[in-house]
Amino acid sequence: MFKNKPWIQSVALIIVTGLWLAGCTSAPPKPAPAEKPPAPAPTPAKPAMEPAKPVPAQIVKPDYPQRYVVVKGDTLWDIAARFLKDPWLWPEVWQINPEIKNPHLIYPGDVITLYYDEHGKPVLRVERGGKPTTARPTAKETPPPKGIKTVKLKPRVRVEPLERAISTIPMDVIGPFLSRPRVVTEKELENAPYVVSSYEEHLATATGDRIYVRGLQQPVQGTYEIVRPGQAYRDAETGEILGYEAQHLADARLIRTGDPATLDITKARLETLDGDRLLPVEQRETTFNYLPRAPKQKVNGHIIAVINGVSQIGQYAVVVLDRGEQAGLAPGNVMAIFQKGPIVRDQVVGGDETVKLPDERAGELMVFRVFDRVSYALVMRALRPLHVDDRVTNP
Repeated sequence: MFKNKPWIQSVALIIVTGLWLAGCTSAPPKPAPAEKPPAPAPTPAKPAMEPAKPVPAQIVKPDYPQRYVVVKGDTLWDIAARFLKDPWLWPEVWQINPEIKNPHLIYPGDVITLYYDEHGKPVLRVERGGKPTTARPTAKETPPPKGIKTVKLKPRVRVEPLERAISTIPMDVIGPFLSRPRVVTEKELENAPYVVSSYEEHLATATGDRIYVRGLQQPVQGTYEIVRPGQAYRDAETGEILGYEAQHLADARLIRTGDPATLDITKARLETLDGDRLLPVEQRETTFNYLPRAPKQKVNGHIIAVINGVSQIGQYAVVVLDRGEQAGLAPGNVMAIFQKGPIVRDQVVGGDETVKLPDERAGELMVFRVFDRVSYALVMRALRPLHVDDRVTNP
């Protein structure tokens, strides 16, 4: 019916085309929105500077210094005592920098500081000569001239002479005891060669004096120590003999084998008498840097002797313990010292009734030389005068 009306056909075509385009471009219906979870409570804004973390009273001293400059004569133990209540715990809070050669060594002029990491753990840090202990390149990177091949320099560590590093404990105190005296068993003494005489039967007292020794049938080496049996070390509880101190008298060099063998004294400390024994020079590695730590297992023992023979023991005294390698002790082990509580009379009850008071902690010591059944240790702290028979155990 629109055959004779072309304008109507044009309008209808336009309307149909518009409807078709609208259907192609219209977005699909949106799904119903899901229920939103409840909004979290607002968090307070962090301050510009977080407050300092609390000081752990069981580790760090409340009055620890902000920084400490190492001086000649210091020891690691002394430095740690400025920051920590228990100085022997310093390896647990020490920051090791893997880029530094021998990072556990400290030198005069280094600066020690204590800070807290992100977990609140105290950390001791060293700055070499006042600068952080980080490796530095050997040269600055500058633009090279054209045509010159460049080589990238890698960071290199600074090497310090070991003799300048401070020690863990006073080496001048324990130095004489690192090799002598020795602790030997009764059997070792019985089987050891012995001095039968000296040249022209004169007393051997000086370097170059000649002695004659029996029992040296198959010498294992050319140098020997001449020793004399000293005091017997006994278990404080059982009284069993654990060993004998081998008192060092002199050093001697083998000149001629035979029965008797001929030896010359190379270094005399005391006079050599007939019957004194010879022991091979002890071959052992001497360390000057001890890592303080508790024994791996429970150890209970006693102070059974003091080297200089005094009755009261103070700081830096060298003592003998009735426990050694068999009990699990090793160089560097730290032990707590407990003074035995006295037995007192009960005045209220009266009569003969007595009460033993508890043992009280009186200091700490560090083991520096271990034998089979006894050990040498250095008293690091004495809260009161110590005595032979005081008890030692894990700290």
